[in-house]
Amino acid sequence: MRFAVIQGPNLNMLGVREPEVYGALRLEEIQQKLDKAVADLYPATDIKHFQSNHEGQIIDFIHGIHQRCDAIIINPGGLTHTSVSLRDALASVAMPFVEVHLSNVFSRESFRHHSYLSDQAMAVISGAGWRGYLYALDLLYRQCSVEA
Repeated sequence: MRFAVIQGPNLNMLGVREPEVYGALRLEEIQQKLDKAVADLYPATDIKHFQSNHEGQIIDFIHGIHQRCDAIIINPGGLTHTSVSLRDALASVAMPFVEVHLSNVFSRESFRHHSYLSDQAMAVISGAGWRGYLYALDLLYRQCSVEA
C-alpha cells in the first residue's frame, strides 16, 4: 500500500507557531513518528510526505500521485476554509482521503468551522494533535486492506 501525507500552508512552522494550539512537535518529528508507525505496524506500506505553502504545488502533487498512491492523509491548513481548487483536485484523483487538523477547529474562530473538503473525506479528525495522523493512517490502512 502507498499513502501520501500532505501538509498545507504554515505547517512547516509546527513547533514554533502557537505551540499551545498546534503542539510542540516539529513537522519533521511528526513525519518520523508516522514513518516509525508504518515500519512497526503496517507491513508492505510506503508513505510519502509532502508540505507546501503554495496551493498550486499541493494540487500538482495530488495530480502527480494519481494511480501511484492508494490514499491520502491531508492537513490542508488554512486552505481547508478557502480552496475549492483543492477540493476539485482531491475529487479528480478519486482516492480515499482523511482530513486531519491538529487543533479542534470547532472550538476556534467561526471561520474555521467550514471545510470545503470534509463532505468528500472518508473521515475528519480534528483536535487529536499529532496522533490524529496515526488515527488516519490506521483507518486508511484498514480500509484499503479490506478493498484489496
